[in-house]
Amino acid sequence: MEGSKVTAGEDTAGKNQVDRTVLLSSKPLHRFVKMEPKTLGIVIVIFGWAELLMGCQLSTDHVMTSFTIYAPLWQGLLFLICGSLSIYTEVYPSKKLVTVCLSMYIVSVLGIIVSFIFRIIHLLFQGWGRGMRGLSRDRSNLLVWIDSILLISSACVLVVLIFLCAVARLALKSTRNQVIVHQVRPSQITITSY
Repeated sequence: MEGSKVTAGEDTAGKNQVDRTVLLSSKPLHRFVKMEPKTLGIVIVIFGWAELLMGCQLSTDHVMTSFTIYAPLWQGLLFLICGSLSIYTEVYPSKKLVTVCLSMYIVSVLGIIVSFIFRIIHLLFQGWGRGMRGLSRDRSNLLVWIDSILLISSACVLVVLIFLCAVARLALKSTRNQVIVHQVRPSQITITSY
């Protein structure tokens, strides 16, 4: 009897594994996981650290840069939070986590738009080679280049976040209700008598 139970358990365990992966692949939530938000989250985390580290360079001088509104600090933190949530959501997917991710993506996109506008205005008024008041020409050019690099990196993250917003929205969108009937055949149980 004991031998037959183990055999029956092994048969159903193998079938359940195959059937479970087939069933999970058709759910809208797992479409989000198929787009690999973990890898995109790692990219966003890297951009977040770059934003924070380059923002430290902008904070040393008291001139008008994007650090005036502390954009590198709060934008870097938003990128770190969004990237970490994306990584965690791929590992443990749930509708609540995807909803939190979507809301953080939207907040980060709005933050990028605000910093983008401020940086564009700053770069138009400062420009290259003009020099900032109280700084050498080389130092002011360095600050303008740092703001330009942060502007370009924010644009790259904006594209990634818009893609993740679309994928998360599709994952939360409930498709038509489906009823899945799953029939498991009873395994062959051999009874041996003693």
